Amino acid sequence: MTFVLKKKVSVIIPSYNEEKNIGFLIEQINETLSNTNYDYELIFVDDGSSDNTLNEIKFNAQLHANVFYIELSKNFGKDHALKAGIGMAQGDAVITMDADMQHPPHLILKMLKYWENGYDIIYTYRQNSNPHAKAYQKATSKLFYKGINMLSDIKLENGTADFRLMDEKVVKQLKLIDEYEIFFRGIIKWAGYKQIGIPYTPSKRHTGEASYSFFKLVKLAVGSIMAFSARPLYLVTGIGLFFSAMAILYIPYVLFSYFAGYAVSGWASVLATVAFFGGLQLLVLGIIGVYVGKIFMQSKHRPNYIIRSTNVMSIKNVNNDFIGV
Repeated sequence: MTFVLKKKVSVIIPSYNEEKNIGFLIEQINETLSNTNYDYELIFVDDGSSDNTLNEIKFNAQLHANVFYIELSKNFGKDHALKAGIGMAQGDAVITMDADMQHPPHLILKMLKYWENGYDIIYTYRQNSNPHAKAYQKATSKLFYKGINMLSDIKLENGTADFRLMDEKVVKQLKLIDEYEIFFRGIIKWAGYKQIGIPYTPSKRHTGEASYSFFKLVKLAVGSIMAFSARPLYLVTGIGLFFSAMAILYIPYVLFSYFAGYAVSGWASVLATVAFFGGLQLLVLGIIGVYVGKIFMQSKHRPNYIIRSTNVMSIKNVNNDFIGV
């Protein structure tokens, strides 16, 4: 009699103040995967929640043998929480998804079919604008993807989500990446491999409100663009060269006006010119300063996250990430 080992799927779910969504999400994933020919584990990463999220995860971990938790020591951000979960995952395939039920669990079955057909990465992107998002969220989302596609070296579909499946060999390479500010949506595109995108329509949040504010979205956009390209530096260099050329072309006019005897001095035009170029210089220095700041933080080699507690048995110190249990 021949025994065939089932393939294992690890589902990584970063969670921040999602106490009322945990039990419902586990129920939905179990309904989706329980009748398949896969073993699966659910790894929740509590990213410094201020509500009862961690206790809710621990309660469900006692009820379900395949539910695990990772408690981070504070809020490190979604991408770092994903990295913590990926570092613990032991599956033949790893799926990442949000805890708010906007990523429909039934789409996992479609991902698994593509995976079995040889695709290494199956990612998702919003087919249409999110009908449940606020106006400013829709506007900033469009600006984000336009900006990153224009100014960085990667191309992302509008609405690319953190709902994806990755083969084990992809995950092994992701565990080796050691970046201070990691942006998984960009890293996945950059990594290559055989990829395919699946369009989806986001579901309404089961409970709660989105935790991303306008300023957090702006910070994410700036950090993501600068993480994948030096193009902003080239852009400001081009602007500087343009205005330098314009200044050189202005010299003949100044000389002609002087020798012709009708040069008129005006404090308003001088003040406006100084203010304009002063602002331009500050902008250029600001962009350079952000890059220098990123180099400074990367040189410290601080861990991306610190684990306070976990019930995952196979604890590994991956990429010098400090694990304090």
